[in-house]
Amino acid sequence: MQTNHKGYRGYVFSRLLDGHRVPQHIQNLVIRDYAQRRKLHYLLSATEYTMPDCYLMLEQVLDELVSLEGVILYSMFMLPDVAAQREALYRRVLAPGCSLHAAVEGFVLESEVDIERWENVLATAAICRTLEYREIERWLT
Repeated sequence: MQTNHKGYRGYVFSRLLDGHRVPQHIQNLVIRDYAQRRKLHYLLSATEYTMPDCYLMLEQVLDELVSLEGVILYSMFMLPDVAAQREALYRRVLAPGCSLHAAVEGFVLESEVDIERWENVLATAAICRTLEYREIERWLT
């Protein structure tokens, strides 16, 4: 079956990610390596604007999905903080038969089943961000 889908668009940004700034060239190297190891045809990355909570470039990439196989995010933690926005994004990716990849985490979202896994990781991380390190350490002992 021949398809019009032509590869995976990368997605990077220059905002803080978990309190750290990862240079865009490093993000692109991670995405390129991820794609190579999985034999995915990598297309150049879209670079998000710096403004907080801005996802204009991500929206543009989602609009391209009819001609893509999917999107490779540098990290799943680049997604919007609001769960409903992420849910809508997942559905937009899955609707045309595409997939969403998180290079750092090595996660792939390619079906409805994967949504729960992604959301569990993001929700757990959000909870842990609000806890003191000593509290987490106490739970682990």
